[in-house]
Amino acid sequence: MNLIVVESPAKAKTIKNFLGSNYKVIASKGHIKDLPKKKFGIKIEDNNFIPEYEVDKDHKAIAKEIKDLAKKSSNIYIATDEDREGEAIGYHIAQIIDKDKSYPRIVFHEITKQAILDSLKNPRNINMNMVNAQQARRLLDRIVGFKLSPLLNQKIQKGLSAGRVQSSALKLVVDREKEIKAFVPIKYFSIDANFSKNKDLIPSLLIEWRGKKIQKIDLRDEKEANEMLKIILESEFIISNIEIKDKKVSPPPPFMTSTLQQSASNILGYSPSKTMQIAQKLYEGVSTNNGTMGIITYMRTDSLNIAKIAQESARRLIQKSFGKNYIPTKIKNYTNKQKSAQEAHEAIRPTQIEFTPQIAKDYLQADELKIYTLIYNRFLASQSTDAIFQSQNVFFKSKDAIFKASGSKLVFDGFYKITGNDDKDKILPNLEINESIKLKECKISPHQTEPPARFSEASLVKMLESLGIGRPSTYAPTISLLSKREYIKIEKKQIFATEISFTMIDILQKHFLEIVDSSFTAKLEEKLDDIADSKIDWQSVLWEFYQGFIKQIQDGKENITSLKTTKPTGELCPECSSELVIRKSRFGEFVGCSGYPKCKYIKQDEKEDEKASKEICDKCGKVMIKKFSKNGEFMACSGYPKCKNTKSLAIKKEKKILQDIKCPECNGDIIEKYSRRGVFFGCGNYPKCKFISPNEPTNKKCQKCNYIMAKKETKTKKYFECLKCKYKEDL
Repeated sequence: MNLIVVESPAKAKTIKNFLGSNYKVIASKGHIKDLPKKKFGIKIEDNNFIPEYEVDKDHKAIAKEIKDLAKKSSNIYIATDEDREGEAIGYHIAQIIDKDKSYPRIVFHEITKQAILDSLKNPRNINMNMVNAQQARRLLDRIVGFKLSPLLNQKIQKGLSAGRVQSSALKLVVDREKEIKAFVPIKYFSIDANFSKNKDLIPSLLIEWRGKKIQKIDLRDEKEANEMLKIILESEFIISNIEIKDKKVSPPPPFMTSTLQQSASNILGYSPSKTMQIAQKLYEGVSTNNGTMGIITYMRTDSLNIAKIAQESARRLIQKSFGKNYIPTKIKNYTNKQKSAQEAHEAIRPTQIEFTPQIAKDYLQADELKIYTLIYNRFLASQSTDAIFQSQNVFFKSKDAIFKASGSKLVFDGFYKITGNDDKDKILPNLEINESIKLKECKISPHQTEPPARFSEASLVKMLESLGIGRPSTYAPTISLLSKREYIKIEKKQIFATEISFTMIDILQKHFLEIVDSSFTAKLEEKLDDIADSKIDWQSVLWEFYQGFIKQIQDGKENITSLKTTKPTGELCPECSSELVIRKSRFGEFVGCSGYPKCKYIKQDEKEDEKASKEICDKCGKVMIKKFSKNGEFMACSGYPKCKNTKSLAIKKEKKILQDIKCPECNGDIIEKYSRRGVFFGCGNYPKCKFISPNEPTNKKCQKCNYIMAKKETKTKKYFECLKCKYKEDL
């Protein structure tokens, strides 16, 4: 028997699909060994760092299964992902099987039958330079997390944490928020005109006044602008110049991790973490008529390389679908401008160009299809021809002023044939130089400068990439971590820094500048790349960082002024008789025992919505308090958190059945229901019938599909809408 060990169950299932019964494929389910969760886990001796890796309790069973299967196998292959993280996982798998043996390592950019068979013919050894690069990153993050986070907890408030990449990313968000708060708008004016030729109106903008160029915010004096307007309205104009140029627009390169996350966010509204979860599924395997296969290449990459065979397949499909004019004479190749790009990898592309989105829709969920279509079309477009636009600039001149009008039209669509183009042609009428032109109207338009935009998830990923903070595998987890720990809020696609973030970044910037400095973080990432390339020793990189960092920690313990001030209340703790004090937490102020952590008593707030009652807790005998939540009134024990007894006071609403309206799916009753989002309507035969409507259904039938319609209402009108085809009809 031959054993292949991968890290993902989905990946294992797909690979097993390609191999015969003499192969056993098993998944480690991620890192089989890691640093311990509850202690530092690094021995530091004579400038050396010795990690104390261990198999955690969740992986002990799978570790034993791998070892047992290895004893029965004639050949053992390590087939984890091709990046540093995968290399480290593979190394630890080999370690638990037998520390004294090396096992063949197979890698592939895509999970297809041919790629797997080719990799089995060309195994290599585990790359210890890549393992050491991952190990250096892991230990760096552990050192920062375990040494700095307790200090922040001690000096600011409980529950805070800092990280090497997350703190640099958070500083970007905080700095942007500070820029917005400090921004002072500048009021300025533009002078816009409409010239007319026959029935055509030609919008234009003043660009020059009495020989001086007018830049965007030059015109700030309204009085001066009105004087200029008065002169312009009395002037005669001729066409002084016409510029017509052909402009080529090149197709964008295929996706890498960062650009996929940005496009999915901008076009589909998906978060980076959601995008990567979907892409992981597409990479690891999708069930089709031809069995399970990976339909995209590896999705954590910063390379723009494309396999020659994939380029040739794309060119053949483009010629077949669109014609020879859409194939460039020379094959298009792309390179990443980032020095750190791993050019041995490939860009993200479909594994089989014949597996079009039209075919894929029969096998993919809606979200999966949207991501796959983005990847497929972007790759195909990258191998197509440039689009050609004809741009037009016309200049209208008087004695004092020059106005400019611009137009453009798409002459040849090129790669837009694949991706589509939302830009509308703006064609100017036929005009001639020195021709007189009539000024139809002219006006002053007020404007003011806008503050810098808050980061979206897409723009933050772009910024992290441009500054060299993190790598493809870290963008999505970094943003998710900041959001989970409530250092940032994401509302309407905008990222806001929370109040505690300003305090934390100010302290880090003052006492731990390197931790939040983007250039330092980027240089550290470059050093990790150098470790992977065998240019420097991983231990020396850690020691260089550790020496300075530990000095900063010691300095911080002595010199950072504690913000964890407490105010005495004059009351005694009912649990231990120590004094009660007012403390601060990330959720605001609260009253707790000064004997913490030995005594963890927290006084419940006596708010308007929390009133003591005459009822006694049947579990501990203390007074019950009336409270309110999103689910209605309830009683809670005043002895919380020791006693968590509660009792609901919410009045259960009777079921309201809609009269004379039956479920269009099963003819059952339609019932008014309630959720945390409000009222909705569903079938009384749930869960057998899953008909649901957010709006009240009626017995009115749709003219188009004969399905039932629901009542809808906006601020401006009321109407019926079909619950199936969305056809609308006025009430």
